[in-house]
Parts: sequence; C-alpha cells; structure tokens
Amino acid sequence: MRTSECDMVIVGVGGQGVILISDVIGRAAVLANKPVCGAETHGMAQRGGSVINHTRIGCRFSPMVASGGADVLVALEPAEALRFAQFLSPTGVALVNTRPVLPSTVTSGKAEYPPLQEILAPLRAHSRKVFAMDATALAEMAGSAQAMNVVMLGALSRHIPLSEDLILQALSLVVPPRFLEANKKAFALGKAEVE
Repeated sequence: MRTSECDMVIVGVGGQGVILISDVIGRAAVLANKPVCGAETHGMAQRGGSVINHTRIGCRFSPMVASGGADVLVALEPAEALRFAQFLSPTGVALVNTRPVLPSTVTSGKAEYPPLQEILAPLRAHSRKVFAMDATALAEMAGSAQAMNVVMLGALSRHIPLSEDLILQALSLVVPPRFLEANKKAFALGKAEVE
C-alpha cells in the first residue's frame, strides 16, 4: 500500500545544492496544496561529505523513504548515485549528473575515481530508467555552473506530480532575483534533457 504520491531521494556532496532542490519541491508542493515532508542528513557536508535528502509528496506517515521505495533518485554526483542506489525502486527513475566532485585522495593521486560506466552499470541493472547527463555543462550553457542543481531540478520536474509553473514560482522564492534568469534557463535545459 502506497503511503505517498511520490517519493524522492536527492543526494550529492556538500555545496552542490541538494537542500535547495528539496526546498523548492517542498514549497511547490505547499503551493499545490499537497502535503509534503522530508528529512535530510548533512554529515560532513561542509567538507565535501555526503548530503542526502528524503522528500515525500502526498505523504501520510514517515518522512523517510524506505529502501527500494524511491520513485526518483536524483544524484548531483555520480558516486553518490551508487552510494544511495538501494533507495531506488526497480520501477523508479535515476537522474545522475555525470560530472564528479573529486575527493582529495583522487586529486592527490592516492586513489582513482571509478570510470563512469562502472558507476552507472549497477544502476542500470537495478532500474531501466537511468538518465545520465552532464548537468554542470548544461548549467554553464545557461550562464552559471552553480545552477547545476537547478538543471537537475528541471530533469526531476518531468517525474513528479507538480506543475512546472508551481516549481518555477517556488524557485523564484529561494533564488536571489539577480540569478533567477540563469536558473530558469538551467531548469529548461534540464527538463529538455529528459524529454
């Protein structure tokens, strides 16, 4: 028995904007008069550590998404997609930014970042709906590499029960006006990437 309308797990590393995505979704759900709840873990986020957010639209019970219960997994960093893949339902959708955030062990030469295909293969074995995109490059095309998370929000908008108008209205409530136009372009590019 379903206890929500749509369950999402949004993951990344500190500074990538995981919390902004969940904030926009939460505000858009409120604007749509839908119950919404969420939970997040920051960990060592300020030092580039994992950030995970559970967001449930139309939720009646717990804010946490059960293992294997996420309709959508949004990963702002490829290794984080693999780290939290257990939350994705086999019928769910994975949206993965392919641009890694390299840890110091990789940049110092002490370790190697795994090839992208090695990260995506287990995801594709688990779910047939895996959309991998260089959201950072799309954000740069929109005029701001920092809008990578909004590219991913645009891709996510195709898979959740909220209208684009409400999501953009919510986005305008959290993004400073001087950055809004670049963020709207980033949103449109992300949405187009999964159409």
